[in-house]
Amino acid sequence: MEGARDRMDQLVSLCKRRGFIYPGSELYGGFANSWDYGPYGVELKRNIRDAWWSRFVHGRADVYGLETPIIMNPKAWEASGHLETFTDPLVDCKKCKHRFRADQLVDAEEEKTLDLSGIRCPNCGGELTDIRQFNLMFKTFVGVTEDASSAAFLRPETAGGMFVAWKNVRDSLHRRLPFGIAQIGKAFRNEITPGNFIFRTREFEQMEIEYFVHPSKASEAFDMWLQEMKSWVADVLHLSSSRVVYKDIPREELAHYSARTVDIEYRYPFGQKELYGLANRTDYDLSRHQDASGEDLRYLDPDTNERFLPYVIEPTWGADRSVLAVLLEHLDIDEAKTAEGEKEPRMVLRLPPRLAPVQAAILPLQKKEPLVAAATELAATLRGAGWSVEYDETGSIGKRYRRQDEIGTPWCITVDPQTADDHTATIRDRDAMSQERVALRDIPSWIADKVGRRD
Repeated sequence: MEGARDRMDQLVSLCKRRGFIYPGSELYGGFANSWDYGPYGVELKRNIRDAWWSRFVHGRADVYGLETPIIMNPKAWEASGHLETFTDPLVDCKKCKHRFRADQLVDAEEEKTLDLSGIRCPNCGGELTDIRQFNLMFKTFVGVTEDASSAAFLRPETAGGMFVAWKNVRDSLHRRLPFGIAQIGKAFRNEITPGNFIFRTREFEQMEIEYFVHPSKASEAFDMWLQEMKSWVADVLHLSSSRVVYKDIPREELAHYSARTVDIEYRYPFGQKELYGLANRTDYDLSRHQDASGEDLRYLDPDTNERFLPYVIEPTWGADRSVLAVLLEHLDIDEAKTAEGEKEPRMVLRLPPRLAPVQAAILPLQKKEPLVAAATELAATLRGAGWSVEYDETGSIGKRYRRQDEIGTPWCITVDPQTADDHTATIRDRDAMSQERVALRDIPSWIADKVGRRD
């Protein structure tokens, strides 16, 4: 476990040093479990989001995008059951005042009853308070007064807005089932015990699909989305199969709304915990909103004239947890040779090229005008082709290579005196450490072939 903690510490240090993720509000002493995505972190996260949207919205004929508000009519959360049931069991230590989730203090066999008899504070050994339920939603107020009539909530998940918008989407698209609604957006939960870097935070980003099907087709659709999620994990994020676990939740442990749930878990350095989730939510959400609103949310089958509430299959991806898993998976420490031929440790982010915040770094070997002009023109050409490019002429070539390795840049392109003679440049591969001379005019297509042309 000590080695695992070292790995997390190395990653957190790398993220701050190289501009991936900084502590939030650090100028004022920080703010617990708040993080800023720096210049490279925001690019990595955006590339993950773009790959997701390209694959599951633009790449499919049966999924459509949507964007709903963070603050909704509070009646929506009352109808969905969030005001009543979206809670965690909370206990405090009477001695050190540390706060815990009660379900994390008991053995797996005891979780149903949450019997804390004989359990003391794991922090100081003090006595614990009785369990009380704590609602996870952030409360706010809309308007000039702060009273019950103006109370509202920050959404705890993006799904709620999609269920409320179902009627409008159904009526405007006139699409036959099955089809889905997709959304990427922020969600907020007043977590009792956030932590482990960006794994559990109070503000996070979700990528979700609500896929509406005939009840008789729900099982088939569930299996289809499970395969889609497995393909995403393997083919896009390139996560090792040995670190990803697909856990079918036993029927007796399912959430009240679910007919089947699969938790997709990752073996983080701090333990095996959830990365994504897939649930068959039955018609629970639409039936609750239909009863509360008085609107008919059923679907009319144009072929059979059958009216029914669709079942909903919900695949959910955490954007921030995707970033964390990708960084952990592809962080590597190996050896490289110095200019003097000696070996030294080399920290490398072996990010999949499509996800890397920088696809290519342009490095003129000397700060001489012919080389600088050629390197600048090449950088502009690659940017025009849609690739993320970094131009760097500062420091030795070895130090520039190391910096790009830590950023995760797949290819460093060195413009040297030979470039002026034959209009070629040297492309260094991050992983193979090989070097290849390529004509300047061919470099954009060379990168496109290596990355895979954008969808």
